[in-house]
Amino acid sequence: MYMDKQVKRGYNEYIRLDEGIGKDAMMDVALLVMEDGDTWSCEEPEKEVAALVFDGKCTIKWENESYDVDRPNPFDYNPSCLHVCKGVKFEIIAHGPCNIYIQKTLNEKTFPSKMYKPEDTDTWARGNKGELMGCIKRDVRTCFDLDNAPYSNMVLGEVVNLPGKWSSYPPHHHPQPEVYFYRFDYPQGFGAGFANGQVYHTRHNGCLVINHSFHSQVTAPGYAMCYMWGIRHLPDNPWEKTRIDDPEHEWLWQPDANDHIFRMEESE
Repeated sequence: MYMDKQVKRGYNEYIRLDEGIGKDAMMDVALLVMEDGDTWSCEEPEKEVAALVFDGKCTIKWENESYDVDRPNPFDYNPSCLHVCKGVKFEIIAHGPCNIYIQKTLNEKTFPSKMYKPEDTDTWARGNKGELMGCIKRDVRTCFDLDNAPYSNMVLGEVVNLPGKWSSYPPHHHPQPEVYFYRFDYPQGFGAGFANGQVYHTRHNGCLVINHSFHSQVTAPGYAMCYMWGIRHLPDNPWEKTRIDDPEHEWLWQPDANDHIFRMEESE
């Protein structure tokens, strides 16, 4: 299911894990829109919470810690993300316009709070060696997953999708539910999301819940896209970089795939 929302200042809720499509995602997802001087606090008695700054300047305070974030945009700069367990209160103070992605899920475990700083981000340049004629070049960033946060019930990261390029490609799926949250470098930017057996017109501040079938993304030429990807581990079946490829398109992984792709002859 895909959702568009006209966001406003404050906490913009997209899904809740206890109602509607949120039951399938097993997570809460929201966009926090702040202006200079705004303050927002959160303390969840039963849920772990991740707060990832898309863009803007703010100070995040938790327990006896404080961290200043300055991220002009999500395309050229790595993210900062606070991850806390249930019962931990944190506060965000904006020092100008600020957009923050919020993701929550139930978790009985307690664990130390962690601020993932830009230098902590695991960035994987995918498709940067000319694979599929250069059509799948993108950066995949991971804040936390099973490797560095085995106590969490979630995974959180970003993908920077270049204009006119594909990501999450070749098509694949995994049993764990996933959420994509889209931001474009221009508010009129758009793309297409293939998921749940449907094709969705993806736009700025749109949210896609993926709960079955193969999925892939593409953005329109002229518009760069950065989308948040959040995965919910299943009980006794965590996401371990699980990837089940569509058999029809597995040939695209072959080293000589480019030799079997049509090329238009260039005129002299």
